[in-house]
Amino acid sequence: MEYKKFGKTIVARIDLGEEIVESVRKIALAENIKLAMVNALGAVNRFEVGVYNVSEKVYHKKVYEGTYEIVSLHGSINTMNGELYTHLHLSAGSVDGNVVGGHLYSGIIGGTCEMFIDIVDGVVDRIKDEKIGLNVFKF
Repeated sequence: MEYKKFGKTIVARIDLGEEIVESVRKIALAENIKLAMVNALGAVNRFEVGVYNVSEKVYHKKVYEGTYEIVSLHGSINTMNGELYTHLHLSAGSVDGNVVGGHLYSGIIGGTCEMFIDIVDGVVDRIKDEKIGLNVFKF
């Protein structure tokens, strides 16, 4: 992974075999990011995503392997209890034209990933919402 900062925007390249979530965390920690938006595209060959069921308060996770194009990778970087918190979603298309996605737990780059991280001035922490079971923005 390599990246360069231009004002409040970081442009990053995540390379073949590298893990997406860990790469975002490394950049966020190195740059002391407290609040940002993440957008990316590229290719993955293994990823785990989940879809949240509010009534059950659980994520239903699934691992995908093969040749996939990242149709959309977006999310946020902020804090929870003052510590780094990342929240990423991934949609990926297969060679047969199907698209799958959800909350990203892990993803291994299968070619390259081009990422933009737009830093926002400020801090927004998170708090656990017991009613829905998710960590939500705390203003």
